[in-house]
Amino acid sequence: MPRGLRGEPAAAAAAAPAYVASVDVGSTGLKCRIYDAAAAVRSASYQEIKPLHPRPGWVELDPEVLWTQFTDVLKEAVQGAGLRMNQIAGLGISTQRATFITWDKKTGKPFHNFISWQDLRTAELVSSWNRGLMLKVLHIIFTMLHFLTRSTRYLAASLFTFSTHHSSLKLSWIFQNITEVHQAAKENNCCFGTIDTWLLYKLTKGSVYATDYSNASSTGLFDPFTRSWSSGFCKLLSIPMSIYPPVKDTSCSFGSVDPEIFGVPIPIMALVADQQSATFGECCFHPGDVKLTMGTGTFWNVNTGSQLHAPRGGLYSLIGWKIGKEVVYLTEGNGSDTGSTIKWAQGLDLFTSVEDTSKMARSVVDSEGVCFVPSFRGLQASVSDPYLCASFVGLKTSTTRNHLVRAILESIAFRNKQLYDTFLKELQIPLRNIRWRSQ
Repeated sequence: MPRGLRGEPAAAAAAAPAYVASVDVGSTGLKCRIYDAAAAVRSASYQEIKPLHPRPGWVELDPEVLWTQFTDVLKEAVQGAGLRMNQIAGLGISTQRATFITWDKKTGKPFHNFISWQDLRTAELVSSWNRGLMLKVLHIIFTMLHFLTRSTRYLAASLFTFSTHHSSLKLSWIFQNITEVHQAAKENNCCFGTIDTWLLYKLTKGSVYATDYSNASSTGLFDPFTRSWSSGFCKLLSIPMSIYPPVKDTSCSFGSVDPEIFGVPIPIMALVADQQSATFGECCFHPGDVKLTMGTGTFWNVNTGSQLHAPRGGLYSLIGWKIGKEVVYLTEGNGSDTGSTIKWAQGLDLFTSVEDTSKMARSVVDSEGVCFVPSFRGLQASVSDPYLCASFVGLKTSTTRNHLVRAILESIAFRNKQLYDTFLKELQIPLRNIRWRSQ
């Protein structure tokens, strides 16, 4: 008699409950959770992501290391739940956004490492473009078009500025500095992808090449109004349109994992950007609902429903998710350095354990005038200065570790208050529930 899982008869194995695997590729760690039919977590696994810093300000990820970690955490989580791979009914993948790679379409070989959203190699280029005549002229043209048409799309274009977080100028930098990429694009042999696209390509052994709307809209290369890759910006930056993947719904069938990888063909049912995923997971389904995440950085996401807004003050609009006919838009503001600041301070031996920070901060009446600016990768909304450096201000001979730790914790609170005030000032809808989580 044929045997199924763990030696039980095949009929019993066929009736075994189905489970869902969820893998989140964050900025500091890679996590996998296995959920049962009641959405309860059956097991979890984790591996730390170790970025590469080939030069000061550069942040990269080794694609092969990331691929190995991805498959390992999935295997570990399935084994930890006491399951077999053929009990996994579907796989969902959430990834850090705007981190990208290009690779050879024929061989699948990467042309370079992943360029992280945290990478600052284009800071000077971003500043040059934002100060340059070309962008000023475009702002004037779109301002006039908005005045004549009252179109939100033209208003958004009139306010657009480049950011070091986006993939756009980094991809332009790749084309300018890696000749293999430029040549491959000329031969229609170059693929561009964020982490979700690369993982999908690897999982299906090259048979599926795609991304979803949430990830595409986070690159700075995608027009959320037309829901298509922006031909205008690609012309402006001399990036060929042929390199981009097709864009699909956030929740749909993305094919199946090749059976040679895990032994069975697991359906891939969702790709989603991490902050949009968190917004959905916190049930921010109504306009004005707010999701606040504090992980490596701080991210505020406000649901604006079916309407795209054109906010000022360094905020920006994204597609939250597209499922069938429903398209939900978000407005986002962020601060790059939250968890990364805590990790940096711990590395300086300001404290041994993160749990110690609260006690240390409460041991002093105040920070004694010491302030900390959490800007290792510049300061985003509402300041929007990629060159602003992290710093302590107000140091005295009486300053102790406790004062420094309190100043660091207060800086996170002040940064959140600054973002909150920016949303109140710039957004056209009232804020409703604020749902908060830390990672």
